[in-house]
Formats: sequence, structure tokens, C-alpha cells
Amino acid sequence: MAQKKKIPVVSIVGRSNTGKTTLIEKMVRELTSRGYRVATIKHNLHGFDIDHPGKDSWRHREAGARMTVLASPKKVALIRDVDRDYTIDEIRDRYVEDADILIVEGYKENDFPRIEVFRSSLGHKLLGGKQGNLLAVASDRPLGIDAPCLDINDARGIVDMVEIRFLKAKAKKSVKTGRLKNRTRGMRT
Repeated sequence: MAQKKKIPVVSIVGRSNTGKTTLIEKMVRELTSRGYRVATIKHNLHGFDIDHPGKDSWRHREAGARMTVLASPKKVALIRDVDRDYTIDEIRDRYVEDADILIVEGYKENDFPRIEVFRSSLGHKLLGGKQGNLLAVASDRPLGIDAPCLDINDARGIVDMVEIRFLKAKAKKSVKTGRLKNRTRGMRT
């Protein structure tokens, strides 16, 4: 039996209020406009609830159901109790399918290629961490670092870099049709 091809992962990390979600929204729009199927994961260390007290699915869970699936003609949501925080690999391999790329928000410490979102006005330092998997920094100003520093407002340029690096087969097709131009603006100093 042939092994399923792993969906490439790009992790978007950064401190609170730097614009991670906004950048991901722009990247998803740009990638889907180029014909890619995009999946996302939003990691939340503090937990979350999508069930609401009194609703049927909430009542199922309160009665003891370990897993509840909410289904409609256009959406499906799975609510499942887990005994630990799943890794990106585990979530991708168990739940993500029919996607060309997976963009992850959060999971600051992970081994996947990551783009750090940085805003100088917040007065914080870069996260640092594992430098070997730092693809680039999306910033509001040039930084003197040993990684590409891209304009945080240039989602098209950031997606160009992601497309070339992780979606090569389709990127080559875009180049042949003239759709892909190198718009990554290195803000390196």
C-alpha cells in the first residue's frame, strides 16, 4: 500500500497582537486565489469551547459522550476529549486531508518551518528558539538578522516564498503561465 503524501506545514508564530491571524487570513486568501487548497490549525493553550450550555451537542457531552460530531449539509465539526496536547503531526495525520498546504498558528516551539511575525512598535524581542527552522520574519521594519525579513504587509510576496519552497510543482506551472513573479521583498539590512 502506498504511503499518503505528507501535507507540507508552515507555522506562523509570534508574540500576542503582532498580527499572526491577519497575516494568515491574507495568506489563505492569496493561496486560494492561486488555486491551492489550504487547511489551518489554530493552537490555543488555554482551551476552548464550541459547545454551548443547553444545546443538543453540549447535552450529549454532559451525558458522557467522549466524542460528538456536529454535522450539517455544509460543515462537520468534531468535538473530542483528549488526554494531552496533540502535536501538529498528529493533528495533520488524523484530521487534515484534501489540502495542498497546512498553515499553523501557535505552537511557538515546533520543528516545522516557521515565519515569525514581528512588530517593532510592541517593543518585544524576536522569539528566537530553533533558528534552523526559521524561514523568514514578517516585520514592519528591516531587521539585522540571518534570515529573510519580509514586509508584513506584502502577503503576496510571503506567499510567493511559501509557494516556491513548499508547492514547487504547482509553482512551476504558475511560472509557465506567467502568474508567479518574484515579489518577495527582502527587507534585510
